[in-house]
Amino acid sequence: MDNLKRVIVDFKKLTPEVLKLLVEKYPDGYDDLNVISFYNAKGERIEAVEVLTEDTKYLVKISGKLEVTMANYDEDDYEDFDDDDPNAIPDIPLEDDED
Repeated sequence: MDNLKRVIVDFKKLTPEVLKLLVEKYPDGYDDLNVISFYNAKGERIEAVEVLTEDTKYLVKISGKLEVTMANYDEDDYEDFDDDDPNAIPDIPLEDDED
C-alpha cells in the first residue's frame, strides 16, 4: 500500500469520484479522529481526511464547504458529469464568506 500516489485535494478540485468515496467512507461525516494534520511545503498547517483508491491516497483538505457538500450529497446530482470532472461540484457560498 505504500506504493500509492499521494494527492492533496482542495475543495475547488474535488471530483465526483472523490466526493463519492468520502461520503461512502464517512456516511455520518468525519470527526477529529479521522483528521490528518500535516505541514505543506510552505509551512502551512493542513487538515485533511483520507480516502483511498486502488492506486491513489487522496488527502482532501477540510473546509466548511466540504462538510456541507458531503452532508447534501446525492449521487444523481453528478450523473451527467465524468467521475474526474472538478467542475461537477458546485462552489457553494457559506454564510461567513466575505466575497
